[in-house]
Amino acid sequence: MLDTMKTPGDTSWFVKDRFGLFIHWGLYSMPARHEWVRNNERITNEVYDEKYFKRFEPDLYDPDAWAEAAANAGMKYFVITTKHHEGFCLWDSKLTDYKAPNTPAKRDLLRPMIEAFRKRGIKVGLYHSIIDWHHPQYVIDNKNGPYRESPDREKMNVGRDQMKYADYLHGQVKELLSEFGKVDILWFDFSFPDKNAPDDFSKGKGHKAWRSEELMSIIRKLQPHVILDDRLDLPDGWDVKTPEQFQPRAWVTVNGQPVVWEACQTLSGSWGYHRDESSFRSTENLIQTLIDCVSKGGNLLLNVGPTARGEIDDRALERLRGIGDWMRRHSRSIYGCTQAPAEFKVPEGCRLTYNPEKKRLYIHCYVWPYKFLHCEGFAGKVKYAQLLNDASEVNINSVPEWQQHHMDIPAGTLTLVLPQVKPNVTVPVIELYLE
Repeated sequence: MLDTMKTPGDTSWFVKDRFGLFIHWGLYSMPARHEWVRNNERITNEVYDEKYFKRFEPDLYDPDAWAEAAANAGMKYFVITTKHHEGFCLWDSKLTDYKAPNTPAKRDLLRPMIEAFRKRGIKVGLYHSIIDWHHPQYVIDNKNGPYRESPDREKMNVGRDQMKYADYLHGQVKELLSEFGKVDILWFDFSFPDKNAPDDFSKGKGHKAWRSEELMSIIRKLQPHVILDDRLDLPDGWDVKTPEQFQPRAWVTVNGQPVVWEACQTLSGSWGYHRDESSFRSTENLIQTLIDCVSKGGNLLLNVGPTARGEIDDRALERLRGIGDWMRRHSRSIYGCTQAPAEFKVPEGCRLTYNPEKKRLYIHCYVWPYKFLHCEGFAGKVKYAQLLNDASEVNINSVPEWQQHHMDIPAGTLTLVLPQVKPNVTVPVIELYLE
């Protein structure tokens, strides 16, 4: 187990819980073709508001059902988009009229969600976009947003004041950290500074555009324990690195030092609800991704994009149920686990996780071997082995002598004798009790 860089927030629970639910929900669920639909299709404020803001009516919204789906999948925390880049707010913010209570929804949608997840012991994370394509003081840049390529962009920026937008951003963060009880995670998204013109907010936006140092001070004063992501364009102050839509090849480091990290990924290609998307990942792939994260000392934040009626769609629910079925029998190879000590070589076609408190090592078999699994460096270190799904014993080093003669097994290798038929679980796990 590696020692990670010390940071201000409380990550002690985070590195044990390992698995969370990301939720992207906003007006973009209505066009249902990617949460960046405004950017991709250059939809103006007027058109977007007339079509979607005036018709947003999630009459089937049941936050208890969402929380139940997350709990049954084995997720221990969740992160919800309080506001995405479109600028629309799920809660009854006092600082804007562009919010859920002013749509046909006619209510705060954030508070009942937080309460529903808390009831199930699931920790609370709030995503908040520092980008805002809708706010009248937000300086339009040439990097993203519906007006980025508009010939009238410079004219539209006349009278806009990015610092007034920063005041608005700070004010909304104060609301989120003051009005909803304990917040465990604060997830900002995202900075994109122009290295050649850091003060020209029409070309990019970094810490100066958000007054990130000041914002950080506000956050640490209001809720010093909160876990903060790494997207405010600050070298210090963050608690967790957030590789997005890919798997790190090893434990994530900064300047050579291991850090707390979390992969954030989608079920398909879109974060928001995408009706016509057909690239949903298999349950097996998602379980393997979770295992791979933990085997490298990291977490997985897995996303769903609910519909405009307020439901998690069947494709997502099917995956969550499949993950939950596996987690019900195998979660102790995930919770409280981390990367295995270097002395244990990863067997072919497998991943290792390790619980340092219980001194147990877990072999996750992505590929089920025929009869024997050879584990180099394990000899003399294992007291007992069993399949985790049913706690049935796995014999150790009971290979017939005539077969040993032909195997050419390296010294220090422990050979596990496995059932010929793969257990009827998505990814079989062998639990090793260490000496």
